[in-house]
Amino acid sequence: MAILTLFGLFIVLLIFGFPVALAMGLTCIVVALQLDIPLSMLAQRMVTGINSFPLLAIPFFILAGEIMNIGGISKRLVRFSDVLVGRFRGGLANVNITTSMLFGGISGSALADASSIGSILIPMMKRKGYDTDFSVAVTVSGATQGIIIPPSHNMIIYALVAGAGVSISSLFLAGIIPGVLLGIALMVTSFIIAVKRKYPAEKPSSFKEVLVAAKEAVPGLFTGVIIIGGIISGIFTVTESAAIGVAYAFIISFFVNRDVPFSRIVNVLSGTFKTMAIVVFLIAVSSGYAWLLAFLKVPAMISSGMLGLSDNPIVIKLIIVAILLFLGMILDVAPIILITTPILLPIAQSVGMNPIHYGIVMMICMAIGLVTPPVGGALFVGSAIAKVPVEKVIKALLPFYVCMIVVLLLVTFVPQIVMFVPNLLD
Repeated sequence: MAILTLFGLFIVLLIFGFPVALAMGLTCIVVALQLDIPLSMLAQRMVTGINSFPLLAIPFFILAGEIMNIGGISKRLVRFSDVLVGRFRGGLANVNITTSMLFGGISGSALADASSIGSILIPMMKRKGYDTDFSVAVTVSGATQGIIIPPSHNMIIYALVAGAGVSISSLFLAGIIPGVLLGIALMVTSFIIAVKRKYPAEKPSSFKEVLVAAKEAVPGLFTGVIIIGGIISGIFTVTESAAIGVAYAFIISFFVNRDVPFSRIVNVLSGTFKTMAIVVFLIAVSSGYAWLLAFLKVPAMISSGMLGLSDNPIVIKLIIVAILLFLGMILDVAPIILITTPILLPIAQSVGMNPIHYGIVMMICMAIGLVTPPVGGALFVGSAIAKVPVEKVIKALLPFYVCMIVVLLLVTFVPQIVMFVPNLLD
């Protein structure tokens, strides 16, 4: 009965529109009372879940992304991408995806990417004769690179939940090739559509224009170099690297680019604090929920049930991917990571998946979830910017869904794609 309550009450509360964190917290309280577990013990488990020094990296990464979002870095990356890939057929679509690859590698947020890049490039693409639904589809699918290409605060959450042996730096390194592979696949898909629809190409840029664009973009791009380079070299911890990234982004945005007044920092800090409050509360209640799952031996039951269906590693991996894709359609990224990792990670390991490999597979599944209804955050951001119905965008996204699924399957069944860089540099 406690297991039924743990899942059933949570689902019912979600159906009635409760926020995920509140639904999870209320469910934990009811189940604890049902099992005669002192609420003080449950509270201790929740506090333990957020009592982590690496967790401090998350607000710093969020703050760095917010500062760069308003600091003019995105428009400079658009210009830099334009001189690199704009000359090809459907050039602005390539520019869109390339900019997302660069900006995602700085901000680590798909939603920040979709809102910042989308507000610039969707109107620009429409003026150049691109269909609105295609412009939005390219923008939101390209924005998903932000969750895969380091730094990614969702990777930090996964590392904390997965426990000892899962290094945040290794996860960051593991996301590089899959993220770039996804970007290339999206560019190929958009190029094929552009040729079919006869979208225009931009005029080639001169060498001088390339140098000017690079000069303007390099200071922003160097943010990612500082963060990732500091972690890989061992000079900084993840948290220290994120804090230094914030300081650098602050200097570039307010003293080098100077596109916005210093007073905007108040709004940036306010937005970051609100976002972090939500994240911390969610991690706390998820820690309590995960503890109750373990207490009731739910992971072991699900594991034996799945392995009872088949002992074929390929089938088990496909089932895991299918579960993650389904959950990505109905829940946000952080709750999925926090709830499913204690359950699915041991199963993945039992069929030979390294925890780092599984983490990247999960990130790609979550990336696909960001552009699928009914909850896809990036999908609704892009739709709102372009003022186009979501249904129309979904139709335009169909070839991009196929592209992303192909990349997901490649990464799932060819672990060398994920593990090459970590193995090379560890």
